Amino acid sequence: MEAIVAVYSDWGIGSDGTQPIVVPEDRRRFAELTRGATLIVGSKTLLDFPNSEPLKGRRNIILTRQDAAADGAEIAHTPDEAAAMCADDERVFVVGGATVYMSMFPSLDKIYVTKIAATPRSDAYFPNLDSLPEWEQTESEPFSSGGVECEFCTYEKVN
Repeated sequence: MEAIVAVYSDWGIGSDGTQPIVVPEDRRRFAELTRGATLIVGSKTLLDFPNSEPLKGRRNIILTRQDAAADGAEIAHTPDEAAAMCADDERVFVVGGATVYMSMFPSLDKIYVTKIAATPRSDAYFPNLDSLPEWEQTESEPFSSGGVECEFCTYEKVN
């Protein structure tokens, strides 16, 4: 299972349910990598999607403790249930938010990170993969967006 996330310099990922700084190149990369895949997403993160709707061209599984329904999405109430629902899917991405990332973290073996060299106020964080010995950065592609230095990184779990 994979994850995709944009992080700030302090590994913050958002504030009040949204990204304070949006990098267009990150959004394009997200769309390209996840097209045709299964997404595991939290209900709060779903609200930050365009029109607060499941993303088209992907299977959307909403991981929530709530009794919920969303056209174009399936509901899972536990991380184990979400993992079982997509066990036979070719490609599965955990896409947030923080609670969903943390609950699915033990299942991840690859994480696509967009590092954004800025530190806006965040109230949600992703684990600092650079400080975790079980993760290693295997790819890096620096770029600049609107005067902000960024980097596409890929991390893989070390066996």
